[in-house]
Amino acid sequence: MDFFSGILLHWYEENRRDLPWRNTVDPYLIWISEIILQQTRVVQGMDYYFRFTERFPDIRTLAEAEEDEVLKYWQGLGYYSRARNLHAAARDLMSRFGGEFPWSYEDVRSLKGIGAYTAAAICSFAWRQPYAVVDGNVYRVLSRVFGIDTPIDTGEGQKRFAELAFSLLDKERPDTYNQAIMDFGAVQCLPQSPDCLFCPMRDKCAAYREGRIDQLPVKAGKTVVKPRYFNYLHIKCGDRLLLSQRSAKDIWQNLYEFPLIETERDMEWEELVKEKRFLDLFRQAPEIKWRRQHPVFKHVLSHRIIFARFYEIEVAGFTDAFSSYLEISESELEKYALPRLITLYLEKSDCQGTK
Repeated sequence: MDFFSGILLHWYEENRRDLPWRNTVDPYLIWISEIILQQTRVVQGMDYYFRFTERFPDIRTLAEAEEDEVLKYWQGLGYYSRARNLHAAARDLMSRFGGEFPWSYEDVRSLKGIGAYTAAAICSFAWRQPYAVVDGNVYRVLSRVFGIDTPIDTGEGQKRFAELAFSLLDKERPDTYNQAIMDFGAVQCLPQSPDCLFCPMRDKCAAYREGRIDQLPVKAGKTVVKPRYFNYLHIKCGDRLLLSQRSAKDIWQNLYEFPLIETERDMEWEELVKEKRFLDLFRQAPEIKWRRQHPVFKHVLSHRIIFARFYEIEVAGFTDAFSSYLEISESELEKYALPRLITLYLEKSDCQGTK
C-alpha cells in the first residue's frame, strides 16, 4: 500500500482543480462548500457557493438570518434539511462557542448536520489535522484500487473503508492528501467510463486487472423509490395568487408552494374536480375559470418520484375557504423559497411575475 500516497499526490500536483474554498483556511467557508458539494457537482455548486457566502459571509450573519431567507438562498440545491441544519448549527456556534468554529474534531462533529466526513474535511483543510475523508469518491477509488467488495452501505464496509483511508492518509499533509483523493475520484476514477488508459494507478488497480471496474464499489441494497402524485392549483385573482408553507415532517419542509391536493394515483382534471378537498375549496367561489392544464412534471428525489400536475385557475374573489393560504401579488413570488419543482413549472410555463 506504500505506493498509493506517492502516486496520488504526484497526480494531484499536475491535475489539481483551482477552487475558491481551497484558497482559504476559514473553517466556516470550508464547511459551507462541503455541504453544498454533497449534493451537486463543482461546476453547478460554484454559483451557489458565491451567492450563499456573499449574503452570509460568516457564522454571525447566518445565525442572525431568518430561516425563510436561508432557504431562499439555498433554493435550487435541494435537500433543504441541510440548509436548516446549517442555520441551526450557526446558532449553536454562537451560543456554545461565541461565534467561533471549535478546533477539536469532537466539537465539530457535535454540530447539527455535520457527520464524520464533513468533520474530517473541516479539520484537515482548516487545521491540517490527521483525519481522513471518506465520501463517494473515496469509496470508489479505494474499492477499485484495492479490489474491496465489502458493501459500502453496511456497518462492516464503512468501518473497513474508514480504517483503510486512515492508514493511507499522509499524516504530514492531510489537507493535500484529502483534496487529492477527492479530486482523483471526481476527475480520473469516474463512476461511469473512468479514464483507465491514462490512470497512474492502472498497474496497481485490482479492479482494472480483474475486469471489475463496473462492479465496484458494491452496495448491499437499493433504495426503494415510491411514486407520489401532486395536483397543484395555481389559483389567481387578478394579479394576486395563493401560497402555502409546507410544515409537516416531509419533503421541502418550510418551503412555499401552490395549494396542493395529493392523491394516491394520477388524476385528470375531470376526476380531480370531484374530490372532496377540491369541492370544499371551491364550493363558495362565485366564479371559477379553468385557464390551463400543464403536462405532467416528473421530479425525481432520492426516495420519491413526484408526478405533478399544475392547473391554472382564475377566481372572481378569494373566499373564506382560502383563508388558510397566504395571499400575495405575483411580483412578490420571487421573495419566497420554492421547491425546484415549482420553479421549473414557472420557468416552463412563463407564468412568473407579469409574464
